[in-house]
Parts: sequence; C-alpha cells; structure tokens
Amino acid sequence: MDDDGIETDAWAADEGPGPGAPIPASAAWREGDHPGRRLFLSLGDLPLEADPTGVLPDAVLAYETWGELNAAKDNAVYIAHALTGDSHVFGPAEPGHHTGGWWNAMVGPGRPIDPAKHFIVSANVIGGCQGSTGPASPHPEDGMPWGSRFPYVTMRDMVSAEILLANHLGVDKWRLMAGPSMGGMRALEWAAMEPHRVGAISPVGSTGATTADQIAWSTSQIAAILADPKFRGGDYYGAADGDGPHVGIGIARMIAHTTYRSAGELNDRFDRNYQGDSDPLGKGGLFAVQSYLEHHARKLARRFDANTYIALARAIQSHDVGRGRGGVETALARYTDKALVIAIDSDRLYPMQNSQRLDAALSGSDGIKVVHSPVGHDGFLVEAAQMIAFMEEFERTL
Repeated sequence: MDDDGIETDAWAADEGPGPGAPIPASAAWREGDHPGRRLFLSLGDLPLEADPTGVLPDAVLAYETWGELNAAKDNAVYIAHALTGDSHVFGPAEPGHHTGGWWNAMVGPGRPIDPAKHFIVSANVIGGCQGSTGPASPHPEDGMPWGSRFPYVTMRDMVSAEILLANHLGVDKWRLMAGPSMGGMRALEWAAMEPHRVGAISPVGSTGATTADQIAWSTSQIAAILADPKFRGGDYYGAADGDGPHVGIGIARMIAHTTYRSAGELNDRFDRNYQGDSDPLGKGGLFAVQSYLEHHARKLARRFDANTYIALARAIQSHDVGRGRGGVETALARYTDKALVIAIDSDRLYPMQNSQRLDAALSGSDGIKVVHSPVGHDGFLVEAAQMIAFMEEFERTL
C-alpha cells in the first residue's frame, strides 16, 4: 500500500476511467459532484496563523462520521489523514469517493476502532481537495477557483478547523486521536493546543518537528509541480483533460513514493529487472521499478490536485509543535494523558529517532512500539497485523 492506504502490490492498470483516458487537470472534488458520505460544516472566516491580519473567508470542512456519540460523550475517536488521504477513512470505493477507505485495516466492524463502540470522525484538512476549502474551491468574491490566490496554511490552521468541528459535534474530549505521518502531526498539535480535550493520542510514523531532511525532500516535490508549464502558476482549472500539470504532480509523487518505501524493499522487490519484455538499455524500455513509480505518478494525478499537493507539503514543512512554545519537549509537557507512539524500523522518511524523541517527551507514553517491516514508511499500512495488535492493546487501556 502507499501513503494513502491504497493497495499497490500490482500496477497493471491505473485509477480512473481507464489507462488510456486523459488525466484531468484536477481531480479535486468540486461543488456539484456527488457528495458521497461527506457532511459539510461552515466555519465562517477561519483565522490563519501565518497571516495575523487575514482569514480564510467562508471556509468549509468536509467530514465523515461512523457510529454514534454516547450519552457520556466519552467514545469519540478522531482519525487524522496523511498527505494525500481524506475523510474517507473507512468504507468501499463508491459514488463520490475515488478509492476505498484508506485505513480499512484499522477502522470498521471488528477492528480496533469499531463504529459499534466508537463515534469515529475524520475530516479532509483545510487546503485539501476532497470537499474542504482548498485551492480548487470557489473564491467567495468571484466564484472562480482560488488557484494561485490560495493562502499559506499551517498545521495549526488545520487543527483550528478541527477544533471547530469538535465543538459542532458536541465532542468535549476525544477518547483517542490517531493518525499516521501528517495525521500524527495534527494529533501532536491537538495535544499542545488543547491538551485537556484529548484523552489519548497515537502518532504513527510521525515527528514533533519537520526536519531539514524532510523539508528537503518535499521541496523537490514542490519544485517539480511549479516547473510544469501546464501548472500555469496555479491557475489551471479551466484546462482540458490531458492539459493540466499531471507531469509535475507525477514527478512529485515519484519522489515522495520513493521515500515511502525502503531501499532494501525496492532492491529486493525489483532488483534490476526489466518491465516485461522491454529493454531499458538504450532501447526505450523501463526497469521494473521505473514502471512502478510511473504507475503511482499517474494514479495520484487521477485522484488529486496539484495546488493542494503544494499547500499540504508546505503545511508539513511548517510543522514544529514547539514553535513559539519553548521547543518540542516543553510544548508536549502540557499534555499528560496517554500516548501510543508507533515507529517503523525501516522508515527513512520519518526515521525511528523522530518517534524516540516523542516517546521521551510524552509523559503518558509507555514506551515506543516498533513495527518491524522491510517496507519503510508504508509499513504502517502494509503490516496491518502488527498495527492492529498495538492499537487493540492500547485501546483496552483507555
């Protein structure tokens, strides 16, 4: 699986209407599209951290829920998605949703996070492209997509929107807030911003502050999109299918996906094998690993939006739970409830030392849990049995 929870063990066909169909300029959900299971919350004018004099006007948050909030209001669980995920954490691919739930292994009947027991909530982040206000959304002044006008948003802006959602749903305190990668970052921000409203957190394959190495990887991804002439400075929404920035977002995805897997896994899985009968040595063919990455490039372009990729990558770069709070350790000292910190031993994007720092900083952590996997960062999805065992054990203590 990849960072969004979509199966990737085979790559013979692309997502979308068919391998030969033109890739849309943007695969963002737009007003008038089938809503699927989405609900929509109007947030009004959302203040933005990086622009103290500005707001995101008429902001909307798209979210989904499963189960019911009990009378005691103590069974609410928030699942925070990663970079290219969305609110559809559980369920099948269906009208309004390009893919099945990105964490079906963890959420659902008989799973650790079970709607028969929990009130489960997940929202598409501000800046996203699956129903929440983002670059593809209509600007309130003229109804045209925000495009290049969309403001810089931070991880804290996303959490500010999620806090308003919790208020709307009547959730005074989350029983658990869990999320992988970027989702784990938001769980940590919740712990620092609203420590008394979170009963337990579980950051998975994440970090308390984005490192220079992680910023470097995402910078090259952003640059790939900006360099695509069909990106048009961010105002490409009127382009015909096949005439959008799919090359740029595809290259960004290839760079990112390489960091989601380990060197050992790629070497063992593909070696120097050719793709099919093709010969890449001056004859126009591909190595198998090249074909694999190109598949993921096309696959993301068919279900995502280039401006959103940039906005969320920059938000990840902004992430530092200790910024303005005396450092990561001081910021997380505000939170004293339980924490389940999970790392993947072969993760080269968010390596073990990131989670070890969190484990040391969180007084409620009972030792880091390590997923043993050759896969790398995607191990939190691929190694479902290990993840389920960790979460089941933790959930019983809450």
